[in-house]
Amino acid sequence: MQRKVLQVLIILFLVFIVLSGFLLVKHILQLPFRPTNDALHQKKSAFTLDFLIPSGTHLDEKITIGEVIKIRFTKEKAPYKKILCAFFDLIPHQYRFLANLFLLLFWFLCFMTFLRVFTFMGYGRALRGSLLLGGITYYFMPDFSPGKADDMLFIVIPLFIILLRIYIHKRKARKE
Repeated sequence: MQRKVLQVLIILFLVFIVLSGFLLVKHILQLPFRPTNDALHQKKSAFTLDFLIPSGTHLDEKITIGEVIKIRFTKEKAPYKKILCAFFDLIPHQYRFLANLFLLLFWFLCFMTFLRVFTFMGYGRALRGSLLLGGITYYFMPDFSPGKADDMLFIVIPLFIILLRIYIHKRKARKE
């Protein structure tokens, strides 16, 4: 009984920390940008908000820190991204997805070969591990479709398979 109470207290403490961190970040993002940055400069703080100011953009007095961050990270950073996006928009979405799938399968086969040749893993464990490692490698490599949706998909599916296998294994162990 004491163990369950301790676990509930730890979970409540973690929820409190996450919720308070969320509310703190939400409050900070709603602060006005220019007065906050000026106050940091007056105090000669080591951390200022100058790195968030996008070049060529006028910031009025009422703009918040959250809006400046949105402006900063939604702008295109490099001209080559515009060229690549224009080029990739010419290719149909199905073909880009198929090319990305082949790229993932390439990394999957590389890791599968490595794990089967140099370790004593069984086929199932090597398959799940190489799917995850291939997805992680694919996430950090340039691919044929801009955006992170397909990258996250190729990581989430192997994680789901691994978690499903762990759940089935634990359930089978409880029955025995």
